[in-house]
Amino acid sequence: MLRVGVLQLDVQVGNREANFIRVKEWIERSWVPSELPTAIVLPELWDTGYALDKANMLASVEGNETASFLGELARKYGVWFIGGSTLAKTERGVTNRAQVIDPQGKLIAFYDKVHLFPLMEEDKYLAAGDRDCIFDWEGVSAGCVICYDLRFCEWMRCYALKGVKLLFIGAEWPSARAKHWEILLKARAIENQVFVISCNRCGVTTENTFDGRSLVVDPWGEVLLDAGSKEGLYFVDIDPDKVLEARTKVPVFKDRVPALYDYITMI
Repeated sequence: MLRVGVLQLDVQVGNREANFIRVKEWIERSWVPSELPTAIVLPELWDTGYALDKANMLASVEGNETASFLGELARKYGVWFIGGSTLAKTERGVTNRAQVIDPQGKLIAFYDKVHLFPLMEEDKYLAAGDRDCIFDWEGVSAGCVICYDLRFCEWMRCYALKGVKLLFIGAEWPSARAKHWEILLKARAIENQVFVISCNRCGVTTENTFDGRSLVVDPWGEVLLDAGSKEGLYFVDIDPDKVLEARTKVPVFKDRVPALYDYITMI
């Protein structure tokens, strides 16, 4: 058994220090010790929000400022931080980067968002990633994606085909498309027979309203955790063995016919 904590936040746009303080406060207030290995998941761009017109100023080199902050908390609480993204200054430009921090405070993996969302002008200000992010979390294969990636079923399937059992998703998904959020999270869990562990922001900006509704969904599509619409740190236990159970009872991967799927690459 493993445990995940979803830290749903009302992000203060452009104010990293305020968001750092908020994360510290929520963990201090709501941390529940457990013998189970635990990972806390954060929203997309949780430390700055979508202040993309100031991306060059707000981004730290390789996202190191945010990784260092999370590393200190990881060591203090003996917890992982998975998902949640920051603005990272790289040789290719500024990226929207999810980070994986282990309980020793070490950055062990990262993911630069591959599918940039034009409605939030990500393609105008950010450089797209060009690879997946797969890592070992306490003996279980896990992966990271970010928000808009959720709409690309091919990308999610690539993770599953590489053996991923737990898929972490940080997001700033607006309430205008909240129905899509819920449906797609469940669909990705069911079709890939994986746990989908999501964290969406909540609150209101001048442009958008965010409902939260961070969900943890098991491989059968059952919702194990629904964080509702308010800020908070919410915990739930998960059993990775459910992935094998689902894939054995409904052998989707064994029954695939990849030779007929080549048309996808021609569209």
